[in-house]
Amino acid sequence: MAAHRPEVADVLREHGATYVGRGGASADQQRVLADLVRCRTAALGGHLRRCDHCGHEEIAYNSCRNRHCPKCQGPAAARWLAAHEAELLDVPYFHVVFTLPAEIGPLALQNRRVIYSLLFRAASQTLMTIARDPKHLGAEIGFLCVLHTWGQNLHHHPHMHCVVPGGGLAPAGQRWLPSRQRFLLSVRVLRRFFRGCFLRHLDQAFQQKKLEFHGDLTTLAEPQQWPSWLKALRRKPWVVYSKPPFGGPQQVLRYLARYTHRVAISNRRILGVENGQVRFRWKDYRRGGQSRVMTLEAGEFVRRFLLHVLPKGFQRIRQYGFLANRAKAEKLALCRRLLAEGGGESVRVNGANQSETPESSLPQCPICRQGQMRVVAEIDPVITARAPPSMSPAANDRRAA
Repeated sequence: MAAHRPEVADVLREHGATYVGRGGASADQQRVLADLVRCRTAALGGHLRRCDHCGHEEIAYNSCRNRHCPKCQGPAAARWLAAHEAELLDVPYFHVVFTLPAEIGPLALQNRRVIYSLLFRAASQTLMTIARDPKHLGAEIGFLCVLHTWGQNLHHHPHMHCVVPGGGLAPAGQRWLPSRQRFLLSVRVLRRFFRGCFLRHLDQAFQQKKLEFHGDLTTLAEPQQWPSWLKALRRKPWVVYSKPPFGGPQQVLRYLARYTHRVAISNRRILGVENGQVRFRWKDYRRGGQSRVMTLEAGEFVRRFLLHVLPKGFQRIRQYGFLANRAKAEKLALCRRLLAEGGGESVRVNGANQSETPESSLPQCPICRQGQMRVVAEIDPVITARAPPSMSPAANDRRAA
């Protein structure tokens, strides 16, 4: 039997309750901890599977399906892609990234829902406004935005990944306007507009008293301090960059599979958990993406991991323009018709999920390699006699109330 590979859940299971006991976790973070430590264990129940050829049996425990769980995001990404692959157009796709300055990070941690919502609003308004300008593309575009809040070292680093088709609908909707082959929109223009747009919305949130200030940030709540802080941010260059376009829909699917449901750190990056320390791989982008190994005290690892827990119900994947839900079907049909009239083709992406049947999707027997593993019995969740109060979902709910 292969040795157990260390996982994020192992760290949380061994050290999460201690971290919570110090009073360092919110109710949302405690719920995530409770889910991840129980994922694919007897605590969630499961089912007994038996090979229909050799009779081999094995127990498969249920997943927590929490969006912050490294073990659950692969299947979640596959389901999401299967539901959205028909929306792809046969055009190049661009990847644009909007990043908040480090100075805004502490304020974002104290106002996650407000600041992350402003990031979505500013990034989407920037793309739509500049694309609509006749001096640039002069078209209505459609795109997908995915919020990430982490860097490779697990520090807080809020940024927005946007996947944008290379072109859009002309104002009258009578033709498709393609972007340049290697160029979507001016990054210089995007940077300036994004900075002004975000800071304008941020100041409005301050004036409407939607922001909270705690600890070292309490002085920002003073009317004379806030304008000078914003002024310094207006002078600072903000980071927006655009990657080269993808080759086609299949490449976009592979890209989206990596980004839409990514969590702060995957299990495959964990190298070891021992003596109260966690070792993991990370890429140092300041040194050309060099692969390095970082060792953290387990409590610090838990703290950094929990920095990236999103507020309950917050949507981290959103679509805009002609991909917005209210008119998506109609506008996508128009885009395909106009592309076909212009010499393009109406793309149909045939993913594996489209051809799978309930029979073909059954797992193969790991022993005989001939039969399929079929569910023959359900297993009820195992309720422990004593659960640590700090990790109890019921206790979390009471605290949240």
